[in-house]
This record gives sequence, structure tokens and C-alpha cells, in this order.
Amino acid sequence: MLTIDLIHEARERIYRYVHRTPVLTSRAFDERARCSVFFKCENFQRAGAFKMRGATNRIRALTEEERARGVVAFSSGNHAQAVALASRDAGVRATIAMPSDAPRAKVEATRGYGAEVVFYDRLKDDREAVAREIAGRGGATLVPPYDDYLVMAGQGTCAMELFEEVTDLDALVVPFGGGGLFAGASVAAKALNPRVQCFAVEPAAADDARQSLAKGERVKIAPPETIADGARPQSPGELTFPILQKNAAGVLTVSDEEIVEAMKFLLLRLKILVEPTGALPAAAVLSGKLAKNPRRVGVVLSGGNVDADTLARLIAPANDKR
Repeated sequence: MLTIDLIHEARERIYRYVHRTPVLTSRAFDERARCSVFFKCENFQRAGAFKMRGATNRIRALTEEERARGVVAFSSGNHAQAVALASRDAGVRATIAMPSDAPRAKVEATRGYGAEVVFYDRLKDDREAVAREIAGRGGATLVPPYDDYLVMAGQGTCAMELFEEVTDLDALVVPFGGGGLFAGASVAAKALNPRVQCFAVEPAAADDARQSLAKGERVKIAPPETIADGARPQSPGELTFPILQKNAAGVLTVSDEEIVEAMKFLLLRLKILVEPTGALPAAAVLSGKLAKNPRRVGVVLSGGNVDADTLARLIAPANDKR
């Protein structure tokens, strides 16, 4: 079970190894959104994303015997880098299964933190099966990207920090991929402020959480096409979905165009770089997707890992022919 006590324990376990990220505000954003918005900036976290919290909590909770056997993870991006860095911090051997077409910068960053990278074919191979096979060879511990209570508890520490700094929030808006961040953040939020409404946000083209919540069971969608690569899981997690059902006031969806608009606003007005998945909740607030017009809204900007070429392509005006 994921409880506030588990999140408190996570905080005590990880605080020496992760950043307490800042909370920023913007009058210009508030005017556009017609509410007061408080941004929890996990794009400033170590390894560039909130994933560092869950990975650190899971790895620091290993027994000495488990530490000696190492860890295995599967990811093409932020979780890969977080597990690699958290493992290096803890002196634990890490192997990461990554797709053969993963961005070179992310592969190099993962290797730069000291992890061994094993490639798989995303069109043919089941990434979790690949990771489990690797783990089974030497008894390594699998560190899932979201479906693990210790991972979720680590992610929940970002919301705990936010609610310590900003009181009386009416709503908390969080990106949704597999659901680990939403699970941890919503459990922390509800424990600290039971009346707060928690919203999950996903791309309109990757709305597995919205469909699952509406149907009352986990729905699996076709591989989605969206610029928000961290929100491409085809189904909510087995462990995260019940928490979504319990805590979500709703699942909001935004278009890729709305994501880009939010990224531009955050970059040009707040001067902060946020990756497409990290901009999901800001896009929902900026485009007026929240119901009942909450006055004070917490937004988790979950990460800032976007390469320069992708950023230039996304923010360049489509009709600029110069």
C-alpha cells in the first residue's frame, strides 16, 4: 500500500541525494490562466526530472545482499538516467535496457552516469521482459519506472515539499504517463489537504488513463504518436491505476499544439526549459481545461530533458520561411 507514512520514510531516505526544487510563480501566466499558479520545478532536479526521487528511494532501500547483485531498469529516457545516477551515488551496479532507437544524448547520459546499456528492438521486444531476463541472470533487483510502491513514494516527496511551501491549494495538476508521479503526489496531497482536487494530464493522442478511468478498468491503447515521449505507456500501471481511481478529480487531455504553446510560454516568459511531458499540466491550465475555476493551483513541471534539435523544431514558427 502507498501511504503518507511511506512517503515520509522516502523523504528521510533520499533528502541527502536529491534537490529540494524551487516553487516559481508568474504574473503573466496567472493572467492568462485566470488563477494563481505555483510551479514545482522538477526540471531543476538532479538528472533533470522527478524520476531521481523514486529511483533513489528504491535503490537506497536495497539490502546489502541486493546491493551486491545490482539493479536493472528499462527506459528510454528520464528513468534510465535517474537509475544510473542513483546507482552511482549508492555504489550499486546498474544495467539499463534501452531501445535501439533511443536518443543518442540520453544513451550517452545514462552511460556517463556509469550504467551498462543493453539495447532492444522496441518494435519486436517486450522491454520489461528483456529487463527481467537480464535481472534473472545474476539475481539483480528490477527497478520499475512506476509500478512499485517505493518508487511511487519517492515521487510523492515533490508534492510534500510543494504543500509545505504553498498552503490552501485548490488543485494539484500532474502529468500522467504510467502513473507513478500522480500516485505519489496525490497521496501526499490528499493527506496534507484532503479537500484539494488532483488532476492527471495526458496527451489527447495517448489517453489511456482517461479511457481507463471512464471504463472502470485498465484499457490498453495502440502505441501513441505524441511529442510527450514520457506519456507513451499504453496502459496505466497495475498498481497506479487504483490510486488514480481513488484520488483523481479527473483526467485532462491536451493536444501537442497546446503542449508546445505551454513550453514556449514557460521558456520565453519564465525563462525555464521544460520538456513536452513536463509541460502537460501547464498546458492544461493555460488552455482552460480545469473545471470550477480553482483559485490556487499547484503544477508539477516534471522534467526538462529535451535536446536542442527537438526544442528548435518544436518552438520554431511553422510558417517561418526565412
